[in-house]
Amino acid sequence: MNILKLSWKNLLHKPMRLTLSLILFALGVGLISFLILMDKQLQDNFEKNLAEVDLVIGAKGSPLQMILSAMYHVDAPTGNISIGDIRPFLNPKHPLIKDALPLSLGDSYKGFRIAGTTTKILEWYNGQIDQGEVWGKDFEVAVGAKVAADLGINIGDTFKSSHGLNDDEGLEHDDVQSFIVKGILQPTGSVLDQLILTTNRTFWRVHDHEDHLDIQDTSDNHQDEHNHDHHEEHNHDHHDHEHDVHHNHDEPFDLRASADDKEITNLLIRFRGRNFQALNMQRSINENTNMQAATPAIEINRLFSMMDSAERALRLLAIVIIIVSALSVFISLYSSLNERQYELALMRSMGASRMKIFGLITLEGLIIAIIGAIIGLFLSHFSMGYFSSFLDDTYRYEFSGWQFLTAEFYLFLTALAIGIISALIPAYQAANKDIADTITKG
Repeated sequence: MNILKLSWKNLLHKPMRLTLSLILFALGVGLISFLILMDKQLQDNFEKNLAEVDLVIGAKGSPLQMILSAMYHVDAPTGNISIGDIRPFLNPKHPLIKDALPLSLGDSYKGFRIAGTTTKILEWYNGQIDQGEVWGKDFEVAVGAKVAADLGINIGDTFKSSHGLNDDEGLEHDDVQSFIVKGILQPTGSVLDQLILTTNRTFWRVHDHEDHLDIQDTSDNHQDEHNHDHHEEHNHDHHDHEHDVHHNHDEPFDLRASADDKEITNLLIRFRGRNFQALNMQRSINENTNMQAATPAIEINRLFSMMDSAERALRLLAIVIIIVSALSVFISLYSSLNERQYELALMRSMGASRMKIFGLITLEGLIIAIIGAIIGLFLSHFSMGYFSSFLDDTYRYEFSGWQFLTAEFYLFLTALAIGIISALIPAYQAANKDIADTITKG
């Protein structure tokens, strides 16, 4: 019988000890692996959605909540701000601001958030149309790849929005016209995949129901004849105004002709350069206006700092479990050694070398470490897969249990080293036992 089979047979001789050692090893390795996976995928999701945004402006409240809502769409908005208040930041010739992106938030469709904005958002997140075309007029939408896939949406489909960010049919806007799907976006791996995009003016029409905002759009053929005629008559007087809003593609912003009392939720800003004046803009807005400004990178780092203490506690727990598992392996092998002294002495007397005995015991510790680590990694990825479905249902963000990291390979090697180290003392003692004395006592 070779040394591997013999080591495995010896381990199976005490199944309860083996099971306990494997459980402890698997728990320690699995917990550390899960934390590594979660940390990496969280950072990836946050970083790829920063979109080079330097500053976010919104209503007073929690700056972190505002960033999570405006940038990652995983929290409720802090409120709305008026066009009049942000108009200075919409100037294409602003000396500090390179570009700005308005967002109107607060409505959804079957759990997916509707964002009123300009088509510039596609450039910011490297989005491209896969089918159809971009939204051009009110109540036209382009949907993200995940929205289309999960809801089975096709070009030309219509739907009613719901007030709020939850999937609640009782909050549906029944008294306004339907949205019409004009385009479906290619997958980007960014927040675009989970958004339904339309114009800012659509939000005003849905929530204000003001006649002077009504304009003719491509979804008129989905309305009744009375509404179509009313819109067409009213729009005749405001043709020039609408042309500025919808068709002046040379301007970087589409809110220039909007009334100052109209509101959006957030304004995302990119600076021309990171000089002192640009960096001081956040403090100036917070101290001198009724709005608040926040830097995405700073707030996300603050979020990770808050999570870090909990993560460190879990890592410490995992390390303690691994240490306990190492002690368990040591105790198991040491106890087994005392029970197998006569057997090992007979092996020595029949020609087995000290190194073979040493290798036999060490291999038993290594086998426990290998099996325990594999079970732990399996549990980690299985748990991540289960957790990812929860995150997908709740926040529409994709996490994967099938992502394997280099750090996990080093974790596996560390687990093997711990198994070997745990077996060194029992292996050394077994290899150096006095054969004659042991056989005589046996």
